[in-house]
Amino acid sequence: MTESFHRSGEYENPYEGQQQAPVNPEWPPPPAYAPAPAPKKRTRGPVALLAAVAIVAAAIGGGTAYGIQELRGNDTVTSSSTSTNVVPSAQKGTVAGVAKAVSPSIVEISAASNAGSATGSGVIITSGGEIVTNNHVVAGASQIKVTTSDGKSYSAKVVGTDSKKDLALIKLENASGLKAATLGDSSGLQVGDQVVAIGSPEGLSGTVTSGIISALDRDVTVPTDEDQGQQPQPGDGWPFEFGGRQFNGDTGSDTTTYKALQTDASLNPGNSGGALIDMNGNIIGINSAMYSPAGTASSSSDAGSVGLGFAIPINTVKADLAKLRAGATD
Repeated sequence: MTESFHRSGEYENPYEGQQQAPVNPEWPPPPAYAPAPAPKKRTRGPVALLAAVAIVAAAIGGGTAYGIQELRGNDTVTSSSTSTNVVPSAQKGTVAGVAKAVSPSIVEISAASNAGSATGSGVIITSGGEIVTNNHVVAGASQIKVTTSDGKSYSAKVVGTDSKKDLALIKLENASGLKAATLGDSSGLQVGDQVVAIGSPEGLSGTVTSGIISALDRDVTVPTDEDQGQQPQPGDGWPFEFGGRQFNGDTGSDTTTYKALQTDASLNPGNSGGALIDMNGNIIGINSAMYSPAGTASSSSDAGSVGLGFAIPINTVKADLAKLRAGATD
């Protein structure tokens, strides 16, 4: 069936004279068959894709730090913002949860030298056995022994020290598969934030205390002399200077001053080099000093925590880590 138009616009009917239904020239005739229905849009694909992305994103969000550390080797430091939650969700925000999650990353350090012996603490930062501690814990040490939370003992060597920041990096010998701590971000801390301290005060390994951040950016002074870095003997205290006054004994002629976090979490001799931790399980400071009203004439039993402890911010540690790994000894 064909149709055409005259130039004048008059409609021409090729079947003129035959009986048929009138045709409206403004509309084309209907097709001889019903048109096929338009294909329906498939929504299952995009919805399924979004669901899969959500699942993958959740998996990545929970395991990124661990994956990066394992893929890059056992000398990679795990670092995160303080929003990263290391503590299992069932125990989130609890001291018990923080202690369970982080204690395997805290060690006891025994350092021997010609001047005597020192006991302190340290934080495992790589699964291959790199440990951050205070310089005054290992200063002048001829032999270093490290005990992990599961009771295993290792010999260790000093990799690098920074006496001006009272930091040191040591490395365990023949160690692997250790649980590394996650280093947080100390720049976001606020006064009143809850914290947990883990260390080996007086040689009592794995001791857990808790408190809050009492102040930020405190100027504290600690000794850098090797003989001042040893464990206090009876009649001595933990040398420490604050506000121009000396506490717990003479700080010696060689000292260093740095900005510190102040906490009321209980710290005692032996906590040096241990961890100050936020409630998500991130390391936000390395414990380094305490205040005690006891002086050189007091017995060691009189020297204890009165809720004035100080820690080196973890951002200071992270900024110094490359220098320590390079073997700095100043």
